[in-house]
Amino acid sequence: MRTRSPQFQFLGTGFAVDDGTLIVTNTHVIPAILDPAKMEVLAVLIPVPSKDGKEAQIREVKQIAADPASDLGVLKMSGAPLPALKVRASEGVKEGQDVFFTGYPIGAVLGPYPSTHRGMISAITPIAIPQARAGDLDANLLKRLAKGPFPVFQLDATAYPGSSGSPLYDPESGEVIGVVNMVFVKTTKEAVLAQPSGITYAVPSSHLEELLKKLH
Repeated sequence: MRTRSPQFQFLGTGFAVDDGTLIVTNTHVIPAILDPAKMEVLAVLIPVPSKDGKEAQIREVKQIAADPASDLGVLKMSGAPLPALKVRASEGVKEGQDVFFTGYPIGAVLGPYPSTHRGMISAITPIAIPQARAGDLDANLLKRLAKGPFPVFQLDATAYPGSSGSPLYDPESGEVIGVVNMVFVKTTKEAVLAQPSGITYAVPSSHLEELLKKLH
């Protein structure tokens, strides 16, 4: 928003797939409403290493697909394509498997500098687990139970605000096997905890594959 100071707000991380103009992220980081009267737009910041003598680019994007059940969204970016990541089926992912994820944690403070974390798939667990007492239920958990729980990846690495939407990938091939999710999954699984854990979760790439297929 041009009249805001600062003009921009960092909301999360995204990565290019398919033809390089499609950007994947979490739907919970995408604003539900933009104010055209204030010239507010959704955009992606493309950092460029300063040693190249170039400045970071800002590209306007529009949401073209969303799957609220898995908290995945796809944005269409204007301009030239970016190098795209290959998305791999997640059915073969096993517990104990090494993984990397790269994103922009606490971007408003640390700046647009990517951070890569190494971890392991510590568990493959349902996104929602039935509770013993009615008092332990909340709206998020009820929604997940009503639509049917699905497996998510529990990681032994720590992600931070701004890491939502980061690609979870195989360190050997670089292929994406999941999308890091810091809010949607955590509030569903850990809403009953007075002090939520530092566990990180990721949505398996099978849900992303289904979403991308609908675009074609």
